[in-house]
Amino acid sequence: MLGPEQDLMRPPLSAAGTDVVVDEGARILRPDLLRVGSNVRIDAGVIISGTFPVTLGSHVHLAAGSKIFASGGPVTLGDLTTLSGDVKLYTANDDYTSGSLTNPTIPDRFRAVSRGSILLEEHVIVGAGSVVLPGTVLRFGAAVGALSLVRGEIAEGTIVAGVPARGIGVRDVDRLRRLATELRAEEEAGR
Repeated sequence: MLGPEQDLMRPPLSAAGTDVVVDEGARILRPDLLRVGSNVRIDAGVIISGTFPVTLGSHVHLAAGSKIFASGGPVTLGDLTTLSGDVKLYTANDDYTSGSLTNPTIPDRFRAVSRGSILLEEHVIVGAGSVVLPGTVLRFGAAVGALSLVRGEIAEGTIVAGVPARGIGVRDVDRLRRLATELRAEEEAGR
């Protein structure tokens, strides 16, 4: 594992802040498309792949086995976000119901593929084993329970779970904002 003092330059990224730790077992297939803020941790077994940019804000954690597939649009994870273990984000998804052929070895004219970006705003957490589909937006402080399937827009502070994910609760977004302000003030004072 690379330590914070090495400030992640293996592999070279398009941009990286300070205190970035990437486990040697993580795979970043297009490092030139990855932008990373400060205080970021990418654990073993993480895969980041695709032909669109992936942006990770500051204080982001990608837990072991999580995957980001940016083949159909960009992916953005805001500050203070977490992908728990084995979470998968897909920006492209084959339509299996229309009778089209599927998989990336087939020419596009024979496929029906849904494509879209994924945006996780600040303070979002996605629970273990969940899948996030193309075009999804998780607003400030949204949370996804483990083993959920998420598509579409999830409102600020909403807690969702299930297949498909449905609202089950609400987070205290005012407290999240206060704590983030305190954290940033501490970081500024420590510089």
